[in-house]
Amino acid sequence: MVNSPQIAELRGVFMVAAELSRLGFIVSLTSRSSQGADLLVTDQLCKRAFSVQVKTNARTFNFWLLNEKAKELISHSHIYILVNIRREGKVIEYFVVPSEVISKTMVIEKKETSTWYSIGYDDVKPYLNNWKIFGNPE
Repeated sequence: MVNSPQIAELRGVFMVAAELSRLGFIVSLTSRSSQGADLLVTDQLCKRAFSVQVKTNARTFNFWLLNEKAKELISHSHIYILVNIRREGKVIEYFVVPSEVISKTMVIEKKETSTWYSIGYDDVKPYLNNWKIFGNPE
């Protein structure tokens, strides 16, 4: 089975959309070319709306790569959901993290020819299944 990073990322987006729908939220996928948001989420009465950025791991599980815009994309309505797909999909971990936390705790590592942006597992561990950040879907 092919498990490229692009397929894993898209798989994570659909898994998060399914989970939010299961919880009762209205979820819409954005264009894959949109910056900063993979999903748009609202409650049933359309009184609260969120943009969601999904980052997915299917091979390494102790960090997630980010982009440099994560430092500036800060809003109470912008949420990161970091997904670990473990044991070929038998174990799924969802870390539901406010963008403020991502911005403050992300690691910026400058190399000779590149710069890497990431966040570690230990930094997001307290946000495991933190779906309450979205409030009540009704």
